[in-house]
Amino acid sequence: MRNDDETDAGNGIETGAGNENVPARFDTKIAVLLREDLESWQRLNVTAFLVSGLGTVSPEVIGEPYADADGTAYLPMFRQPVLVFEGTKEMLTAAHGRALSRSLPRAVFTSDLFGTGNDRDNRAAVRAVGRDQLDLVGMAVHGPRNAVDKVLKGARMHP
Repeated sequence: MRNDDETDAGNGIETGAGNENVPARFDTKIAVLLREDLESWQRLNVTAFLVSGLGTVSPEVIGEPYADADGTAYLPMFRQPVLVFEGTKEMLTAAHGRALSRSLPRAVFTSDLFGTGNDRDNRAAVRAVGRDQLDLVGMAVHGPRNAVDKVLKGARMHP
């Protein structure tokens, strides 16, 4: 059981009983599930689009801004790793249903979005199709580790 000293101010990071030499272990997980039949460029594009939405609804996943030794400022990034998985079309559909049933923050990318060129058309393409008919090629999800693991049941790590 974890005590208050083991979680960094509710930000989802377990520090290992206050020992700063122990690697951080996160009690949440950020994961992307991609359909296994995507081209390499599609995998990269879909992953980038999907994770871009998570910080907007779960701001605690975003860390502090970066700076180099010369003081040049850089944007903040996720505080924890993003794990990328792959699976079949059927697996994506099942994972989508499980993420919905657990009310986890999620983002979707459908095959229709490869044919659009802007945010307005992207949103219209998703809005035009019912939830059970979405042709999913990717999904991002964030939540408690165990819940995300259950959503991704059967998926394998992306090679």
